[in-house]
Amino acid sequence: MNEANDANIISRLERTNELLQRMLAKTPTMHAIFVDAGYVYAAAGRLVAGTEDRRAFDLDAEGLIEAFIDKARTIFADSRLLRVYWYDGARRRIHTPEQQSIAELPDVKVRLGNLNANNQQKGVDSLIRTDLESLARHRVISDAALIGGDEDLVPAVEAAQGYGARVHLWGIEALEGRNQAEPLLWEADSQRTFDLEFCKPYVTRRIPAVLEADGAPPPSRDDVHFVGAQIAATWLAERGRETLAKLLPGHPYLPGGVDQDLLVEAERLLHHSLRGHPDLRKSLRDGFWEHVRALC
Repeated sequence: MNEANDANIISRLERTNELLQRMLAKTPTMHAIFVDAGYVYAAAGRLVAGTEDRRAFDLDAEGLIEAFIDKARTIFADSRLLRVYWYDGARRRIHTPEQQSIAELPDVKVRLGNLNANNQQKGVDSLIRTDLESLARHRVISDAALIGGDEDLVPAVEAAQGYGARVHLWGIEALEGRNQAEPLLWEADSQRTFDLEFCKPYVTRRIPAVLEADGAPPPSRDDVHFVGAQIAATWLAERGRETLAKLLPGHPYLPGGVDQDLLVEAERLLHHSLRGHPDLRKSLRDGFWEHVRALC
């Protein structure tokens, strides 16, 4: 009688184990995307608009986040997205209107660190580590796409890997050198870089204040320099690097037709004539050349 009961119990346990294995096999793995917004703004702004100053360009965060999600969907084909974590800084951790709009996006969680007097983020790296480590420790995610470049993120990567998660480091193309710390690159399980063509649709240079009134002062050299870089970025995307690379042997001079096109486009964007302002025209060419030489 006992042998029959034991056999029945063993049979039921085996059946339960089989059912559990089937359930686990049907449960998809999950991934999450961790975005250091400070890195994204600085790297994408520099690449596309020629400046890291957030005040000088607009970032289509919604479009860029959707592009990241699509890329992750392709890479982690057999996995489901948990959510996108968007880490940024704000005074006293109070959301700006832009951060509020990002927080309202589906599948997006905004986490805020502080901004100090020099507009530097504080506490963002520790937030990333906390989330990465917690999700990995509880086996919520199997893969994490981390978009950032600070060496201080290395402990976050190591912590997640210690619980079995794979961390994939994503970055944005640098104009020269690297914009991600080497120790961070060494620790990641894989690396991926987004180039100018990927980033360009989501970054728009802000046009300097319109100067239309008679006798209005000319734009500053910085404004003109920024516009020169903006035009270079636009031309690179439209005409290709090979076309603009042909201009390099003539640096710092531009062919007459190209120089005229640059002047006309700059005046259109600035709403102010640069004729009769040789110093501003030099700033325009400097901004143009700086961007072209860095990418070609």
